[in-house]
Amino acid sequence: MFLRYQKRLRARAASLLLTLEGRLDRIMQMWLLFAGLACGARIGFSTMSAPADAATIAPYFMVILAPFASMVLALRWFANGDRQPQPQMRFARLSKWRAVDRLEAMRQPLFGAGGIMVSLLVGMLLNVPVRVAEYLVAMPALAGPVPSWLSTLHVLMTLDVVIFTSLYTIAFVAALRRVPLFPRLLGTIWICDVAMQMLTAQLVSHAPGLPQPVGVALHGLLDGNVKKVLISVALWLPYLLLSKRVNVTFRHRVPA
Repeated sequence: MFLRYQKRLRARAASLLLTLEGRLDRIMQMWLLFAGLACGARIGFSTMSAPADAATIAPYFMVILAPFASMVLALRWFANGDRQPQPQMRFARLSKWRAVDRLEAMRQPLFGAGGIMVSLLVGMLLNVPVRVAEYLVAMPALAGPVPSWLSTLHVLMTLDVVIFTSLYTIAFVAALRRVPLFPRLLGTIWICDVAMQMLTAQLVSHAPGLPQPVGVALHGLLDGNVKKVLISVALWLPYLLLSKRVNVTFRHRVPA
């Protein structure tokens, strides 16, 4: 019974992986459509002290285009991802492993971004629309004179969503293309993500004139973002370190 269920899960993961690989163009097109509509609605329903201008619209163009451009560039950078050289220094030293060459690694049954790895791929990809949705809900469109604290908050939150939707998109493609540096790339993104939330909290909390209710809501939002990253780390770091699939696919090594 268990083996049958396991085979079914593997078949579903393989099918989903093929869908992701075969429909990236479609996914990017749908992203441009729905992100454009959502950003347009945010601008249209925001209460502004002046008509929308280029400064109002520019952040939303960045929010829409950053993940799209990152996907296009990453697909070019990692076209032959599994052929890229292995790093000289190993950070993942838990358990005992035997190094193999690329061709032998590719012959292993667990080679590739299948199995549980598909859940990680989907999670990174879904992080993009979720992050943008949170940004659109939290940040109104701005035009005309605004308080300095609101301007600072808007800039930092825009930078956050633009930078990290781009980085998680790049990490998604790196995993899909079996780039050897993927595990440490994702680890670096996690560290930077937490640091960005802490930096935003520090800079905005010292902005003059910040209303107390806004400060409380902001700290709640940023604290929630940090917790989500830490949950991801707790769930996926052991897998990235110990999984046989991860080690044979990205580190070209098998159990000793």
